[in-house]
Amino acid sequence: MTKSAFATLISDEMGLDIVEDDLALSFDELPGWDSVHLLSMLTLLEKHVTKSLSLPDFLEARSLGSIYELVTR
Repeated sequence: MTKSAFATLISDEMGLDIVEDDLALSFDELPGWDSVHLLSMLTLLEKHVTKSLSLPDFLEARSLGSIYELVTR
């Protein structure tokens, strides 16, 4: 999954108005972000990747870019 595709998936499925450049922003800098989005994102991404994703790793992430790295590594 490319960064652009990741940003589009998050934007479309979660209703966050983001683009690829926003992946570098911390969660505090993302308009409309709240902690509930993190759990929703974990569920969403597990449906789109073929591996299990770690909740503790997600909780340590500080940006969507960090989440992207977890999903694609």
